[in-house]
Amino acid sequence: MARTISFLIVAMTVCTALAMSQVSVIGDLSNDKEVKPGERYDGVITVKNDSDDPQEVKVYQSDYLFACDGTNNYADPGTTARSNATWISFSPSFFTVPPRGTATVNYTVQVPMDSANKKLVGSYWSILMVEGIAKGSAESAAQKDAKKPQMGIRQTIRYGIQVATHIAQTGTKKIDFLDAKLVTKDDGKKFLQVDIGNSGEVWVRPTMYVELFDDKGISKGKFPGVAYRLYPGTSVRQMIDLSAIGKGSYKALVVVDAGGEDAYGAEYNLKF
Repeated sequence: MARTISFLIVAMTVCTALAMSQVSVIGDLSNDKEVKPGERYDGVITVKNDSDDPQEVKVYQSDYLFACDGTNNYADPGTTARSNATWISFSPSFFTVPPRGTATVNYTVQVPMDSANKKLVGSYWSILMVEGIAKGSAESAAQKDAKKPQMGIRQTIRYGIQVATHIAQTGTKKIDFLDAKLVTKDDGKKFLQVDIGNSGEVWVRPTMYVELFDDKGISKGKFPGVAYRLYPGTSVRQMIDLSAIGKGSYKALVVVDAGGEDAYGAEYNLKF
C-alpha cells in the first residue's frame, strides 16, 4: 500500500462469494485544489471495468490519517480535525459499469465561509472510496445462482481517492524529526530509518536526502529518500539505503526540503 496520494487497499474477508470484482480507477488518485473560503469546485472520478461482465461498484467517504509506524486510521467521515468530508457531495454512490467500459462519479466540494467561530486555515482532506462489489455478495443487486456454493474467500479491492482542499495563502509549514536509527535487514543491507512528521497547518510533499561525512569531514555522498505526502498531523518513515558505506564512524546530515525557504535539517552520529 502506497501511502502517497495514490493508494490501493486490498483486504481479505470471509464472505458469501467466490468472485472478485475487477474494476480500476483511471487517472490520478489524488485531487488537490487551492481555493478561498466560500468557493465551490467540481471533480470527476473515472471507473473502468476490466472484465467481460458487468461490474457493480459502490462509492463512500472516509477520513484518513496515517503514522510512521505503519498504522492507518480510516475514521468516520467528518470526524477528524481537518476533514473536508462534510463539504463534499457525490453521485452516484452505487452503479454498474458495462463490460470493458467506464463510468464516472461526479463530486462537488463546497468550501464553507469563514465564521466568527471558525476561520479556515491550511489544508483539509478526506477520501472517496471506490470499491468493486463481487458477484454473489450480500451487497450485490445481481441475481444469485442458488445452485452454486456461496461460501468462500473474497478479495476486496478499494481505491482511495484523496480529495484535498487547500485554503489559499494560509497556514504554516513545520516538519519534525521524530526518531532516527540504523537498521540492518536480514539480507545484510543497512538503512538509516528516519521518522518525520508534519505539525504545521498545510500539506507538504518534501524531498529528502542524507549526506554522510567521515571522521575527517569528507563527504561520502548524498543518499535520497522518497517524496512522501504529509498532511498536518501525519507522519511517515523514510528508509535510506546506506549499504554501500563501509565500516567506520560518520556524521549524517538529514535534510528535508519542503519548498521555498522551508528546509529542515538534523544531524546524527552513525557507526557501522
